[in-house]
Amino acid sequence: MKPAAELQVLYDISRILDETDDLKSILTPILLAISSHTPMVRGAITLLNRNTKEILIESAYGLTDIQQQKGRYRIGEGITGIVVESGHHLVIPDISKDSRYMNKTGAETDLIKERHRISFFSIPIHSGHEIIGTLNISFMDCNDDDFDRYLKFLSVISSMVARAVRIRQELREEKEQLLDENRRLKAELKECFTPERIIGRSHSMKELFDLIAKVSKSDATVLIRGESGTGKELVAQEIHDNSYRSERPFVKVNCAALPANIIESELFGHEKGAFSGAYALHKGRFELADQGTLFLDEIGELSSGMQVKLLRVLQEHEFERVGGTRTIKVDVRIIAATNRNLEEELRKGTFREDLYYRLNVFPLHIPPLRERKSDILLLCDHFIEKYNRKNNRNVKRISSTAIDLLMMYHWPGNVRELENCIERSVIISQDDVIHGHLLPPSLQSAESSDTQSKTTLRQSLEALEYELIAEALKQTRGNQSKAAQQLGITERIMGLRIEKYCFDSSRYR
Repeated sequence: MKPAAELQVLYDISRILDETDDLKSILTPILLAISSHTPMVRGAITLLNRNTKEILIESAYGLTDIQQQKGRYRIGEGITGIVVESGHHLVIPDISKDSRYMNKTGAETDLIKERHRISFFSIPIHSGHEIIGTLNISFMDCNDDDFDRYLKFLSVISSMVARAVRIRQELREEKEQLLDENRRLKAELKECFTPERIIGRSHSMKELFDLIAKVSKSDATVLIRGESGTGKELVAQEIHDNSYRSERPFVKVNCAALPANIIESELFGHEKGAFSGAYALHKGRFELADQGTLFLDEIGELSSGMQVKLLRVLQEHEFERVGGTRTIKVDVRIIAATNRNLEEELRKGTFREDLYYRLNVFPLHIPPLRERKSDILLLCDHFIEKYNRKNNRNVKRISSTAIDLLMMYHWPGNVRELENCIERSVIISQDDVIHGHLLPPSLQSAESSDTQSKTTLRQSLEALEYELIAEALKQTRGNQSKAAQQLGITERIMGLRIEKYCFDSSRYR
């Protein structure tokens, strides 16, 4: 190989290295540049995988894809593995006479059979004190006198490749770190479960969301507790939608809304002719919810007889239709809800203890709105947007007075009451603002409704005292002694009060 040819190859390689940051797109052109001015028949650049400690062919010349995939080495295995382990180059004048050459790719077999002498050069690629791969070149029928010259030439190329590989590996590792960080952040966001239908950022709601996320991935029976209007049905829907049953039916039953004489038929179905009016076979809610979720709202309203039958389904996963004898097996997840104090019902004996423990596997408590007032304005914004669309309105804000009233109110009807309140206000607003006077009377304060008390504390107390004495005299038919006893005062004080308020006892006889 002439010096001019060497310089041309080195120039071509330096130009290739400057063209792109993509490691794969530069290695093959480098091998092509070497082959254009040397008797190279095959070449490969291998890189060490730092995680698996396996040496793989990153780019090749003269190898098929299948042959390239076969070229995998462990550290210390074959010529390539020995070079990576030792950090020193190896030159094999004739691979057919050296047992260290493993010919894993099988590419040299035909050339050896044709009695060609294949010389193999393996040059380590250094990155500081670390060996990151090798430059492997196979020459055919190469003169021994050219070995030193080729060795020096390939060593220069190896150092050029090393710098390029190091820079690009650092870029690749940095990119992989960013991708890993991105995946980690996405996983964290996924873990921070926020239901689509339930609005809330308060601490108690975040705790509830965490529990919903955990129980959704299981098949546990859930008992949702909370006051009326807190959104128990929405929680049940979220659990179903985020479970592996999400593609299956979500069937809802309000146990309080169904008359006691038909609830069994609604839950378990009935056969044709089972009772008067049963003109056709009717599938119950359990059958309809097979493989899915059955939501039993107001579970505390079930009669004792229905509690026994529900317990059997929970235990055995089977039932019979009303009027039928065939046992039907179902796979249904149960989510129950109640606003009742079931523990109190247990003490009264109106709710079965065994059913309670079957339902209360994973209890969820939805806090009332008065305990999460920081969510009120979020809910208001949501409902304003909802009822703006529904009623073709354009309410833009809530006045400060209205906000104060909303935050002071105790919300016995919870989110449902708030929604109704906002819907009404959106409809009657005249200037795209919800003012305090637009809110229902139950939310009004004395100041906002101009109904401040016009009496003093003393006048109010005297009026109350007069009313209590009059009521006591009425109940005792004017008997001052009994009236005093009933009010817990002496007869003397009673007489003074009768004199003060000018009572006529005879009027009450």
